[in-house]
Amino acid sequence: MYTRTGDDGTTGLGDGTRVAKDSARVASYGTVDELNSVIGVVLAQADLGQNVPANVRETLVQVQHDLFDLGGELCIPGMAMIHAGDIDRLETTLDGFNADLPALKDFILPGGGAAAAHCHVARTVCRRAEREVVALARTEAVRAEAIRYLNRLSDLLFVIARVLARASGHGEVLWQHERRKK
Repeated sequence: MYTRTGDDGTTGLGDGTRVAKDSARVASYGTVDELNSVIGVVLAQADLGQNVPANVRETLVQVQHDLFDLGGELCIPGMAMIHAGDIDRLETTLDGFNADLPALKDFILPGGGAAAAHCHVARTVCRRAEREVVALARTEAVRAEAIRYLNRLSDLLFVIARVLARASGHGEVLWQHERRKK
């Protein structure tokens, strides 16, 4: 399983190019991989007795496949694996989940049961991945679809966290902005 080729602080991209392990490109696809792992933790909550509805599980498994594709796109400069249709699917899915939720009147805090809390972690990792891909795009070619996908995905993960909080019976944890006025 080990090659020793990375012992000098470099790693190989999908096209064979060797780059520093702390390069913006490696950080970008590494964080996408981390996001995929965190989504796996959300999915594993169903095995721990958490209520993760079937439509949420199906959506998150599809997202995991997309994220693997996105990681490949970022690892192989010039590769195109995320497309407008993938972003459209996220938007349609988000609209479907959001239609059954009450309008937000307050900010919510991460929480609402284990699955929802893990989904909030996934959302914040997604935002970090988006920031890293944007930073990469300042110096190297990155397709706009990669950035748009991550932007929509973070929105979808927020909505899914709300769905999971309600499904768990814990409900959403509202930020108590008035608490400082007492």
